[in-house]
Amino acid sequence: MTYLNLISFLGIFGLCAIAWIFSEHRRVVPWRVIIGGISLQLVLGALVFWFPPTRDGLQVFSGLLDSVFTAADAGARFVFGPTLVPNPDRPPAVAIGYVLAFRALPAVIFFSGLMALLYNLGVIQLITKVFADIFYKTMRLSGAESLSGAANIFVGIEAAIAVKPYIAQMTRSELCAILSCCFGTAASSTLAIYVSFLRPVFPNILGHLVSASIMGIPACFVISKLLVPETEVPVTAGGIPMEQAATASAAPDGATTDSAVAATEEATGPKETVAGEPIERVSPMDAAILGALEGVRMAVSIAAVLIFIVGMVSLINQTFAGLATFPGPIGSFFQVVTLQNIQGVLFYPLTLLTGVPFNESWEASVLIGRRLLETAIPSYSALAEAGARPDNPLSPRTILIVSYALSGFAHVASVGIFVGGTIALAPSRRKDITELGWKALFVGTLGTLMIACIAGFFDNGNPTIIGTPDTNAIEQTAPASPTASPTAAPSPVPIVSPTVSPAAVSPTVSPTPATQPLPTPTAAPTATPSTP
Repeated sequence: MTYLNLISFLGIFGLCAIAWIFSEHRRVVPWRVIIGGISLQLVLGALVFWFPPTRDGLQVFSGLLDSVFTAADAGARFVFGPTLVPNPDRPPAVAIGYVLAFRALPAVIFFSGLMALLYNLGVIQLITKVFADIFYKTMRLSGAESLSGAANIFVGIEAAIAVKPYIAQMTRSELCAILSCCFGTAASSTLAIYVSFLRPVFPNILGHLVSASIMGIPACFVISKLLVPETEVPVTAGGIPMEQAATASAAPDGATTDSAVAATEEATGPKETVAGEPIERVSPMDAAILGALEGVRMAVSIAAVLIFIVGMVSLINQTFAGLATFPGPIGSFFQVVTLQNIQGVLFYPLTLLTGVPFNESWEASVLIGRRLLETAIPSYSALAEAGARPDNPLSPRTILIVSYALSGFAHVASVGIFVGGTIALAPSRRKDITELGWKALFVGTLGTLMIACIAGFFDNGNPTIIGTPDTNAIEQTAPASPTASPTAAPSPVPIVSPTVSPAAVSPTVSPTPATQPLPTPTAAPTATPSTP
């Protein structure tokens, strides 16, 4: 134990104090939720970090899940070829580097199909029921909150569908809680992208991201109940509603007509829509195919959002760079002002609460702050670069804490998705859901920082927590070096693509330019002339 561990522990309560300051009812303090939620996080953290059987089991679990990524790469390699998706056993003749569109996005499609298959087989429902019971008994939440929160471990806004018949009658506190869980966790399909970036420097990243999703639910409940305390009696206060029973039975009193129609449809068989045509799921293979098609839509949406957001960030930074050429104090001011630096300043006090080493706190703050406007993908990409650079790489402790802090959808781009999706399920609550959207984003941000504090508290420097980095993987598959800037003139060496590494926008993330080493001295000249 060091003073940094103590800072991380105190940071848990510091984040609670911040939520209480902005509370709608400061006199209503949900002690049961606070004590139960924090205790549950500490127990889970101890099992993941300190208890040898579960810690070793997490390593085994990460290894097993790595086979899923190997399977996703095999499918992508068959479609795109070994040049774009290299075979680890047979390096390609032409090394074009890491291309996100061909390496990470296909994993989203595969994961989406796999999760749909497991849901069809009833595996996900079984796991969800276990965690819903744990959340309900430890924090005494409403049944709908517990069920929706447990479902968020695996999916995003889709988790609200499990409690759709009850949303119209939910209290403000319940609505804020289920929205906050969406912001504070990441869907299993998007974890594939984060893992593809960090696996070379953080081999056990997948198991930790899964544990972060589990710990993120009680963290979001704690912060949410402090910010919007429960002052009414929820309809499902008596227990957890059964997902199938809730949808197959008649709609409860006060439910919308849409809920009644949905109940009727569920009673005759679950429906899906493909190209606007309703179809009925009849087999696990059918479910897997529909899930993969949904993954295609998700992958295209991710690519579109990244292109737009990273482009806008670059445009804003170019504006700042133009102002930096002005003489006098204006130019001097904008020589150090970038959008990433502004976000870093805003998140710096919160980053200090997580217990990162002080000499790396500014870089960690920039990485965490960038998620607010740029989503977590550029931040994870930059984190992988910072951990893999040969000169002055980030410490394992900082990589661990920042990885937990970024493990959620707490960014502006998700507000429209989650708010709009929830409104579609309960149009009568449009006003409340819209008002609570930004508060839920705030809760999701503090919730992910809370689980980062949990990780920082239990981190004892044991190398098995991070795993043994693969040096060859760092050299061959790490995201592109920040030496290539999307605002710079075209580079004669096409190994690095600006769209591969959105993190290149920020020179503040990696103050020391890093040069990615090539596997062999002959690979670079072969790649340069043959890449279009």
